[in-house]
Amino acid sequence: MKNFYPQQYKADEVFKINHNYLSEQFTDCDEILEKIKSIVKDNDFTLGSTVDEVEKLIAKEADTKNAIAVGSGTDALMLSLKALGVDKGDEVITTSYTFYATIGAIVTAGATPVFCDCREDYNIDYSKIIEKITPRTKVIMPVHWAGRACNMEKINEVATEHNLKVIEDACHALQGEYKNKRCGGLSDIGCFSFHPLKNLNVWGDGGIITTNSDILSEKLRLLRNHGLRNRDICEEFAYNSRLDTIQAVVAKHVLENKLENITKKRIENAHYYDLILKDILEIKTLERSKDIKEVFHLYLLQAKRRDMLAKHLQSNGVDAKVHYPVPMHLQPAARKYRYSKGDFPVSENLAENTISLPVHEFITNEQIEYTCNLIRDFYSKS
Repeated sequence: MKNFYPQQYKADEVFKINHNYLSEQFTDCDEILEKIKSIVKDNDFTLGSTVDEVEKLIAKEADTKNAIAVGSGTDALMLSLKALGVDKGDEVITTSYTFYATIGAIVTAGATPVFCDCREDYNIDYSKIIEKITPRTKVIMPVHWAGRACNMEKINEVATEHNLKVIEDACHALQGEYKNKRCGGLSDIGCFSFHPLKNLNVWGDGGIITTNSDILSEKLRLLRNHGLRNRDICEEFAYNSRLDTIQAVVAKHVLENKLENITKKRIENAHYYDLILKDILEIKTLERSKDIKEVFHLYLLQAKRRDMLAKHLQSNGVDAKVHYPVPMHLQPAARKYRYSKGDFPVSENLAENTISLPVHEFITNEQIEYTCNLIRDFYSKS
């Protein structure tokens, strides 16, 4: 199988209004490259001092005691499961509406994913978690989908009642909040991604784990670096998932110079979409909650004749995408778990009807208006 990403990146270049905004975000690449030069001169490539600085900055963002930088958001999830003792035979409850990495992390940790349907807000249905719990259940892993926090109060209540741990898949949700508390600090462990198309992005892969537990922090620092206490002592044979110092330089630059504006602009753009789209009967936007600060990794809506609408937008220069058309329990990789179509009707309905619109900080009001007018014209003429 060939690498499909280069062809995908090339295809996306045709859109005037694109989900990909990296060229705009990193117009200051020369400034970042100057900072990287010092890393090269110092030979400080792996788990260098800038990694420590990024960990402190992220711990502050998530309002947690500790942050542990790792190789990717997927590794953050998998290592967090291992730090909690998850192994073969254990079960982890998670949503059926998520990105593949959530499930991949559970499986590579040795556990079995147990799917739970979601609510209309794309997040796990906390009222249905209890019926999924068995004697093998060890962890609940909610996903703050698209940067909208789950109802962590209800989820934590279930976990406490059944003596379970909670890991937040917060890969979309840096600076997101639930009841004025930051995502990543709402449970035992939080996991973030620095993938190039995340709100805080680097020039490759990267991730970070947040926790208020010093014991878990110590365990995670061992697991990410071969189990090494120091150069000569290995406490347990473990993994290699170290954030490169060069990527940490990029992350630190974005954290210190851009993240606040990224979050602010995404929220403004999403609310402008809400305002313009609210009277189009054929689409359904999310009802916003005063308890949640959404950070809009994606702007999602449900649309009648979704696939036709997506083609209409794309043919007119708007990079409309579907995240994602097949829920996790119906993926080929999930066949061995013996789920069937109809098992999770809300997830399946969302997968069939949801469309994503560009919402990043470089989208202008005029481009939002243009996109919304295309949607209005589509439904008025069909």
